[in-house]
Order: sequence, then C-alpha cells, then structure tokens
Amino acid sequence: MNNHDIDYKLHGDDMQFVEVELDPQETVIAEAGSLMMMEDHIRMETVFGDGSNQSGGFMGKLFSAGKRMISGEGLFMTTFTNEGNEKKHVAFAAPYPGKIVPMDLSELDGKIVCQKDAFLAAAKGVSVGIEFQRKIGTGFFGGEGFIMQKLEGDGLAFIHAGGTIQKRELAPGEVLRVDTGCLVAMTKDVDYDIEFVKGVKTFLFGGEGLFFATLRGPGSVWVQSLPFSRLASRVFSAMPQVGGAKDEGSIAKGLFNIFDGD
Repeated sequence: MNNHDIDYKLHGDDMQFVEVELDPQETVIAEAGSLMMMEDHIRMETVFGDGSNQSGGFMGKLFSAGKRMISGEGLFMTTFTNEGNEKKHVAFAAPYPGKIVPMDLSELDGKIVCQKDAFLAAAKGVSVGIEFQRKIGTGFFGGEGFIMQKLEGDGLAFIHAGGTIQKRELAPGEVLRVDTGCLVAMTKDVDYDIEFVKGVKTFLFGGEGLFFATLRGPGSVWVQSLPFSRLASRVFSAMPQVGGAKDEGSIAKGLFNIFDGD
C-alpha cells in the first residue's frame, strides 16, 4: 500500500507539536493519546494495529495488534481522515520536552529502527512493527530491551525524543558508543550491539550504566541528550520523602497546612 503524501509544519522549540495538513480523503495514523487538536470534517477512528493493512481480514488485523502488544505498546492506534472537500489540519504533541523529528522513509531505504516509545505519527501506509535484535546480549542488557520498533514504507513518519537530538552519519566500519538510553533511531544497515563497561571502578563509581550501545556504520544514527527515563529518575529523586520538613516545597507544605488546619 502506498503511503499518503501528507504535508506538515513543526511548531515550538522544546515543547513541540506537529501540524499535519490533509487533503480530502488523506489519512494520518498516530499513537493513542497523542492528539492535540483537529479541525472540522476530520474523522477519528480507532483501529487494530497500525492501520496499514486493514483489508487483510480479522486475523491480519489481530496479528498486527499482537505485535504491538509484544513491544509494550497498546493494541490500538488512531487514524485521522479528512472527509471534507478542502484541506484540513490535525496536530499531535510530544508527551515530554524534546524534539519531533520528521523522517521521509523513501530517503532512508524504506525502514528505520527506533525506540519502542519514539513513534508519534505517520502517513497512512507506514507499517509500525517490531524489530527483534539478533544478538542475545542486546536483548538482555540493551536500554530498550530485546524489542525495538521498526517503521517501514515510503512516506513520512514522525518520532520524538527528549532534550536535543543529533543525527550522526557513520562511515563504513566507523564505531560510535552511546549510552543505551540515549539511542533514538538508526537506519537498517547500522550494526547494533551492547558492550560491557570495562573496569570495576568505572561502573561502580563513574555514575554511568554497566553497558553502552556500540553502533557500527554505515548508516545514520539519531541520539537524544535527555532520555525520559533519566528525566523521570531525577524528578523522583527530588520529590519530598515521607516524614520530610514542612517547608520542602509548595505541594508538601500545602498538605501539611491542610492537616494542621491552617
């Protein structure tokens, strides 16, 4: 199935959203819960899987949905179709601070591999599946686990990641070592493996993880500066603990005031 040829515009800097322009009868697919706003005459429909093979019968749809469940995603995705006679717009927002990266799969050999939670939206016809890592070490110790997402097709797809995103071009045989949580996406020809951090003192006192991703070219790699897991960890560690002082932040102070009758 050929991908729908959608146009788009990115808004914002660190809290971005993407606005997609749909011609009559054009469709875009998106993760459930990513919708920000849409204009009149756009029909929203929940579908099994990614909506790329809705003519394949019930078993085909069920298999597509099952693959998403294995990767930790929901069973359903949402399609947005312009049923009007004029161009209409629908917008999707990233779930946390960072960047949205548009990727034209026709310029990336028809496939990219990305974090399982990086996908935001895409033109209808883009297949959102799972990518099993070939090496067992990658599966057990990789920051994204044994399963990553793969986006296949010849249309536009949008992924998001935290902080600042940098694209690196790797020459044949060139190696880049990345913190496992900072890897966002890569083209299909990049060889991906997990390497153990050498030296006992390094992983005990260095403040980094025990493993990092080793990426070998040729191909393109996208890296993020602030993985959501790292952001969530810092926020959690900064939260007031049970039994803390009354002035440890406005929320905790307000709760104490309620209990004290102030």
